[in-house]
Amino acid sequence: MISPAKTRHPAGFTLIELVAAITIAGLIATMLVMHGRPRSAALEENGTASELAGGLREARARAIVQNRQVSLMLDIANHQWKIDNQPFHKVPPQFRMAVLTVQGEARGNLAAIVFEPDGSSTGGQIGFDDGLRKFSVNVDWLTGMVRVAKE
Repeated sequence: MISPAKTRHPAGFTLIELVAAITIAGLIATMLVMHGRPRSAALEENGTASELAGGLREARARAIVQNRQVSLMLDIANHQWKIDNQPFHKVPPQFRMAVLTVQGEARGNLAAIVFEPDGSSTGGQIGFDDGLRKFSVNVDWLTGMVRVAKE
C-alpha cells in the first residue's frame, strides 16, 4: 500500500494561482494605459532637432534635383517650420528656438535658410533650449551640409 506522503500530484497551477496572476497583469496593464507611454524630454528634444535637420536636408536635395532655390522658412513665434509651400511642421512649445542666419533672411519672427541648386546655402544655426538641454542644427553656407550638435 502507498502511503499518502508519497503520493505525487501532477505539476501545474491551481485555479486560484491563475486568477491571481491574471488579476495582477490586468492591474499593471491598466496602470500603463492610464499613465500613458513613458516620455523623455531629452529624446523629444533630440527627435525635434533631428526632424528639422531632415527637413533641411530635404530642402537641399530638392534644390539640387529641381535646379532652383528652395527655402526652409522658420516661424519662431508660432514654433513651426516649412519647406516652400508645404504644410507647417510643429515644434513642441516647451523648446525655445533661436535662429542665426544672414541679415537678409530674417524678418522679425520669421527666418529662412535658402538652398541653391549647387547645394550651397545661406547657412545658419537653429538652436533649441528647454532650460536643461541645448541642441543646435547647423547649416554650412558653402556646402549646405546639415549637422545636429548637442551643446
